[in-house]
Amino acid sequence: MKKNLIISPKDNVSVALVSIKKGENFSVNGSNIVITDDIPVKHKFALESLDVGDIVTMYGVPVGKAIKSIEEGGLITTENLKHVAAPYQYKNTNYNYEKPFTNGLDRKTFLGYHRKDGQVGTSNYWIFVPMVFCQNRNLKVLKEAFEAELGFKKENPYRLKLRSLVNGNSEIPYEEEVLNQKVFNNIDGIKFLTHEGGCGGTKDDAQALVNLLAGYIKNPNVAGATVMSLGCQHAQMSMLQDALHERFSTDKPVLYFEQQQYATENNMLTEAIKETYTALEKVNQIERQPTPLSKLSIGLECGGSDGFSGITANPLMGVVSDKINAIGGKSILSEFPELCGVEQDLIDRCPNEDVAKKFIYIMESYNGQAKKVGSGFDMNPSPGNIKDGLITDAIKSAGAATKGGRAPVADVIDYGEYATKQGLNLLCTPGNDVESTTGLAGFGANIILFSTGLGTPTGNVICPVIKISSNSMLPVKMKDIIDFDAGRMISENVSQESLSEELIDLIIEVASGRHQTCATKLEQDDFIPWKRGVSL
Repeated sequence: MKKNLIISPKDNVSVALVSIKKGENFSVNGSNIVITDDIPVKHKFALESLDVGDIVTMYGVPVGKAIKSIEEGGLITTENLKHVAAPYQYKNTNYNYEKPFTNGLDRKTFLGYHRKDGQVGTSNYWIFVPMVFCQNRNLKVLKEAFEAELGFKKENPYRLKLRSLVNGNSEIPYEEEVLNQKVFNNIDGIKFLTHEGGCGGTKDDAQALVNLLAGYIKNPNVAGATVMSLGCQHAQMSMLQDALHERFSTDKPVLYFEQQQYATENNMLTEAIKETYTALEKVNQIERQPTPLSKLSIGLECGGSDGFSGITANPLMGVVSDKINAIGGKSILSEFPELCGVEQDLIDRCPNEDVAKKFIYIMESYNGQAKKVGSGFDMNPSPGNIKDGLITDAIKSAGAATKGGRAPVADVIDYGEYATKQGLNLLCTPGNDVESTTGLAGFGANIILFSTGLGTPTGNVICPVIKISSNSMLPVKMKDIIDFDAGRMISENVSQESLSEELIDLIIEVASGRHQTCATKLEQDDFIPWKRGVSL
């Protein structure tokens, strides 16, 4: 097994693939390097002596500036390196791109739910949408009723464990028991989008929430929705109706209930149950049909990243993204704070000046808003990221951007806009895992690929999330949250091409409803709207 990796010939640091002891020797480009510090696995060491002010390069781009002298063979740390990002500007250049070999991918299919607008869902959900947090309790009551009676509710296994202890049993069972038989075979679930917004914030906050909820209703994984409102809040039902008619354009069945128009809560909930049940009977008539992979819209996400994420899992996702886009599909790359430092590459891949300048404007506006509250893109790496080798935002970004592959950028979409163009779309979201996946599902993804090196149970309320490990230790350590081991690229020397074919086969199984992801099994129905400018 190799002990280190130089990602780009332009780099002046190398990544430790295993822990390296002080005093070990390496031959790099014909020169002998002696390691002068213990180098933990996933961390970086200098390939040359660096003085204060010298630029550190990874992935062929600047990722930091030395704030202390670093010896050749020395460990790169937060004490000797500070974040720095390369300057960027729009340049009228032609991006040369050769599509990848797809090996008959255009003839493969998945079983999907076809919608009238041409989109195809990988799931068939009915969703309950509150316009304001005042309706969360009503949704909780309805959730208990619908899930239990329609066969979607499982007995809480931890309740069974506690019952055993109460009854004096020393052995605690782990059982999964569905309380009732499933009533609707072609409906994958009834989902409830509880949140803490809709009132008390700014009008912009209310409109952003409305746009997100409209995007969820438009998402091809959703068959229809029941909307619950109080009546007096900022996020009015009329705003949602306007968004669905104008911005998001969908004719799916949507049922509206406003509590202040009813004499009692019971009257409203009873009517909501009756009308929703009637709608579910019609939705259940929709069946999965063979669908070309060009109907996939893949969200690209990472969370709990480590020093291997940008070497294994993220580039693998990029290869899959390129292949799906090459046959007419769509991919959506989010997390704009994690594109800091690679802007020029993305700008050069934009189709025209308008799209490029939109990307620049959104990036600079977002970073500016973050700075106003005492933050900024440079503060994006978490303690876990830093501990595992991602010590500057530019290092993190250079690896994170590889999720988008090398395809040209088809479009740049702001939070609140729906992805409509075939190819690679850049979506402005924060780096926060759940806020970002929430945005991906709200603005067009029908399946999400999610890389992690440290482990996270993050899922999404309507979108299957395939969790991809960057290293082979994590699937052993946290086997109940990982769906695919991309770390085999290092641990078993499996080729990226072979892994990409395996991952596409898994995507087909998940998209067809034949395989449940770990997040789905754990019922990790995460949904957090983004309050812009506050979160990275």
